Amino acid sequence: MHADGGIRPPYEEMARFLEAAGQPALEQKRREAEVLFRRIGVTFAVYTEGGDPERLIPFDVIPRILSRSEWDRLSRGLEQRVRALNAFLADVYGPQEIIKAGRIPAELVLQNEGYLPQMAGFTPPGGVYTVISGIDLVRTGPDQFYVLEDNCRTPSGVSYMLENREAMFRLFPEIFSRHRVAPVSHYPEELLETLKSLAPPACQGDPRVVVLTPGSYNSAYYEHSFLADEMGVELVEGADLFVRDKVVFMRTTAGPRRVDVIYRRIDDDYLDPQAFRPDSALGVAGLMEAYRAGNVTLANAPGAGIADDKGIYPYVPEMVRFYLKEEPILANVPTFMCEGEADRDYVLANLDKLVVKLARGSGGYGMLVGPHATEAQRADFATRIAARPGDYIAQPTLALSTVPTLCEAGIQPRHVDLRPFILFGRRIRMVPGGLTRVALREGSLVVNSSQGGGTKDTWVLDEGAFQSQGPGGMVQSLGGMTQSLADPGAAPPDDAAGQEAR
Repeated sequence: MHADGGIRPPYEEMARFLEAAGQPALEQKRREAEVLFRRIGVTFAVYTEGGDPERLIPFDVIPRILSRSEWDRLSRGLEQRVRALNAFLADVYGPQEIIKAGRIPAELVLQNEGYLPQMAGFTPPGGVYTVISGIDLVRTGPDQFYVLEDNCRTPSGVSYMLENREAMFRLFPEIFSRHRVAPVSHYPEELLETLKSLAPPACQGDPRVVVLTPGSYNSAYYEHSFLADEMGVELVEGADLFVRDKVVFMRTTAGPRRVDVIYRRIDDDYLDPQAFRPDSALGVAGLMEAYRAGNVTLANAPGAGIADDKGIYPYVPEMVRFYLKEEPILANVPTFMCEGEADRDYVLANLDKLVVKLARGSGGYGMLVGPHATEAQRADFATRIAARPGDYIAQPTLALSTVPTLCEAGIQPRHVDLRPFILFGRRIRMVPGGLTRVALREGSLVVNSSQGGGTKDTWVLDEGAFQSQGPGGMVQSLGGMTQSLADPGAAPPDDAAGQEAR
């Protein structure tokens, strides 16, 4: 909604629909969505909490909506950021000009566990390291998005973006007849074309692409199998591949078949027992030798994780200026590095106002949301920071936007983030939208599925897909819903603060 209570143009038709549908009908659709996802098998896994590890990700039936002009600005900023991150990777594994220029400390890069010396002096096919990126965004005002995190290793969640859209088509065909929603279903085709475009020079004919998974016990295994199926390529585990004469082959019933491109969903450490962890049973012996020989493409490139390290994150705007000679379109969240004495002193003195994260953490674990934490929790984190300051960063709490979400008590405001997916091959491709993750617990700021979060379909409406009524538009209320239900146009609730984690 607008600050004066009028509904923003992209949401006007949705507001009419929700008011006409009523709570019982929406609850019925929510139950139908759960049955649908269970039948399809749309799950994620948590293996650390006991019980049945396979769970449905909660799906909210009210979409998050962006206008085309909003998306166009975001997409320009995302392309700029991914180009800068890729240039940074090419530089730090090459001439290291940004370090020599004093724009980023050498020890922060070269002594970082995400930096792989095995990649030094090697350029991947096409010069592309970050083939698939997921950039996490949060919104704090009508025209203000912040980048919360860059995911350049093996970003996940795109399968849920696609399945959410399919579910909405099935559940609410009448809504789509009232909106011109930009499609996302072509993502697998775009992904396959991107991967093929980066096939190594030694490839002859149509490149053979495979998806390399650590197996069915991985939390994102559903996504691995889903994407392989949608692209029409083989889903393989490490035991299905072998290297001979620095060439990768896949075992098949018809004999060995050469593999040209591997979309790998295995962490760097486990890719090749000869190059990394010798106890890895998930990877392929000799894979890095074949890669460095130019006989196979790995997406994403090993070592790309140095670009999304939380200690590197504060320097991304400087990367944009250094490599692209441009000003950043998308802003960073100000970040305090606890390794520095001044920053550490400030963080320890203001734990009640800050969000503290593990510099190399993920999944919402190892995080303190200061304003919502107890005195005991803040004291515990103060001890941790003092003991290992280099392991932690801190950021100010932000007044994050909320979107209308179907809850037990009716339609309520819940905090969200947005993860668009950017494909970088011979050119950059994006489908309009991304994965909206929603913190379903009242007041919660953690959107991760492992921490009780859910997902929403994300709509980008083409121009002319809605009729603007201006700030004081004709749709003023939703059967008692208030301004606090806003997607980002209005000021969020007073307690809206903090960050979501990857």
